[in-house]
Amino acid sequence: MAQLYFYYSAMNAGKSTSLLQSAYNYQERGMQVALFTAAIDNRFGKGLISSRIGLSMPATCFDPQFNFHQHLRQQAADCVLIDEAQFLTRKQVRQLTDVVDELGVPVLAYGLRTDFTGNTFAGSEALLAWADKLVELKTVCHCGRKANFVVRLDADGNPSRQGEQVQIGGNERYVSMCRAHFKALVWASDQQERFCQPENSELC
Repeated sequence: MAQLYFYYSAMNAGKSTSLLQSAYNYQERGMQVALFTAAIDNRFGKGLISSRIGLSMPATCFDPQFNFHQHLRQQAADCVLIDEAQFLTRKQVRQLTDVVDELGVPVLAYGLRTDFTGNTFAGSEALLAWADKLVELKTVCHCGRKANFVVRLDADGNPSRQGEQVQIGGNERYVSMCRAHFKALVWASDQQERFCQPENSELC
């Protein structure tokens, strides 16, 4: 039975590598694979899924107006693989549930769970709510603990606490960290602001 899978992690956990390995496994068995990636992320070229270890495959780009169900009704596919799934809209995640339930095609979506402020992306939130299977891909913080948050760095290498949710970048802009180190860098100022309210002035 076809299912909707969401493989999530912080950055540099091997999401694209895992996706490309799955695509290869299907293709090796003579099956048709439909690959998709976000049009907004063209760091490695438009319509290309690339991993840090040098693997890559061409893919169809999606933007917020792209209709997955309509597209896949017209294309024979044994499996659907989606990179950068955090950039999906909630409507598109609903479309992917229709691909699974009506077309009988399994969908494997790979993406970040949270942004640089610790909040979920719209696509990730919908996938966490509606996917049949949730799979965490793990990477490590510099301290050795599991890294499940992403810190965005500014031009000077300092952690960013405000800004647009979507800013495309790689290792030069983002670092994966454990919750404790993420909180110390990103949420620390929020905690200080709460402590320094008039009723807590003796703590400041």
